[in-house]
Amino acid sequence: MLVLTRKIGEAIAIGDEIKVKLLEIKGGQIKLGIEAPNYITVHREEVFTRIMDENKKAAQDSSSDLNRAAGLIGKKR
Repeated sequence: MLVLTRKIGEAIAIGDEIKVKLLEIKGGQIKLGIEAPNYITVHREEVFTRIMDENKKAAQDSSSDLNRAAGLIGKKR
């Protein structure tokens, strides 16, 4: 893990296309600004984790649905 110190208004670059800028420090929180191309999605980690969990659940549900459908097709023959 790379650990950096930044002051308000300073930024870090991630590759050629992503910039993370420290906008504000208030109490125990910081406010970050993230510039990235539209094709790169940016989420808070807890939101990203929920999305991944839902995607895994949907993929599992889909495969069991396909197996049930295949079973029904096999019975008709």
